[in-house]
Amino acid sequence: MSRLVIVSNRVPVPDKGGIAPAGGLAVALKVALEEHGGIWMGWSGRSSGENEPEPLAQLHQGNITYALTDLTDTDVGEYYHGFANRVLWPICHYRLDLAEYGRKEMAGYFRVNRFFAHRLAPLVRPDDVIWVHDYHLIPLAAELRQMGLKNRIGFFLHIPWPPADVLFTMPVHEEIMRGLSHYDVVGFQTDHDLENFAGCLRREGIGDELGGGRFSAYGRVFKGGIYAIGIETAAFAEFAKKALTNKTVRKARESIEHRSLIIGVDRLDYSKGITQRIDAFERFILANPAQQGRVTYLQITPKSRSEVPEYEAMQRTVAEQAGRVNGALGAVDWVPIRYINRSVGRHILAGLYRLGKVGLVTPLRDGMNLVAKEYVAAQDPDDPGVLVLSRFAGAARDLKGALLVNPYDIEGTANAMARALSMPLEERKDRWKTMMDHLLEHDVSRWCRDFLNDLATSPDPSG
Repeated sequence: MSRLVIVSNRVPVPDKGGIAPAGGLAVALKVALEEHGGIWMGWSGRSSGENEPEPLAQLHQGNITYALTDLTDTDVGEYYHGFANRVLWPICHYRLDLAEYGRKEMAGYFRVNRFFAHRLAPLVRPDDVIWVHDYHLIPLAAELRQMGLKNRIGFFLHIPWPPADVLFTMPVHEEIMRGLSHYDVVGFQTDHDLENFAGCLRREGIGDELGGGRFSAYGRVFKGGIYAIGIETAAFAEFAKKALTNKTVRKARESIEHRSLIIGVDRLDYSKGITQRIDAFERFILANPAQQGRVTYLQITPKSRSEVPEYEAMQRTVAEQAGRVNGALGAVDWVPIRYINRSVGRHILAGLYRLGKVGLVTPLRDGMNLVAKEYVAAQDPDDPGVLVLSRFAGAARDLKGALLVNPYDIEGTANAMARALSMPLEERKDRWKTMMDHLLEHDVSRWCRDFLNDLATSPDPSG
């Protein structure tokens, strides 16, 4: 059986006791690696300063090798903080106003991908299958092909793929498209993303759709497919049930008392719609004065990318906004919004999801959004909460029992909160069961299996 080689920007390295981080994606990919044997390669998250990085650090655990490389300060600045997070990320989330193009950063992005390829190539055997993850590493296959590697190489994009008019604002859009053509399978989260990709090929006259999910571009034939990522549904449901006995979760339940809990969990990012969500909660309370003192909104928002100025500014904005609403609406015995600006353990989150009468997941744009799926999986089947979900999250294509909202429509989102809190038990149970059945069938292991099966049977690249 061929080995599996996974490449991602960051690698969830097991601790000294051999325990890897508990996220669903990390669990699924680790299971796939254990099954096939292989390598997980990526950036260590550390900088070597101005010095050339040391040779790859390799950690062997069973039949898996974790291979980590440091990057120089210049590499981190240009590749990661620069092009990946200040050009590709905003463009893919339709935020042209936030994209900052710099030739230096663009060159750094392609240079670091070449560096990754040169570090990875000596580890790869001729029959290895390579699976590359996310927007940081789009040019990696092209670099590996240039070095003579003929292996099957797949790519999965975890974030949205924008339409042609958005993508083409990026000066190097053609190099990005050409980079994707060097993969044997290019995977997207939703049908909308795949349609946008096909539209980009057609608009530039650089490729054709051949039918059966096959595309041709730049003299190569490859498969483009939809692979909606899932979670480890059954395990997470059990996790949430047990989490109710956790001390922190018990204290949270006691402090909420008789109130209904609305919960939002998001990394601090402008794509998540957090400021619009707080506005909607304020509108909901003002329009439903009987709910004053009877509902608590818990927003958990760990900091992220604080080296990027937009994120630092956003951190202040969200904190000030939550403070303003609490000052305007709160009472001596009631704080409407509890805002937490740090990470909370996944075992605690699972219990908090289960306490939530409403899960508020309203990004302005999101590739999938696994919080929505975790919220559903965490519910008590006999008394489930209601998911209020943005129609612009990839998860909206999967979770048909959610109340879909336009996050830009503040009043509409506020009305959805009111509807969710007053929804009869039987309707809540019906909606939840529809979603839970789907999540049990389409879990993260199935996602992993489907992608790798398609990669194993991908078309002949020469056509």
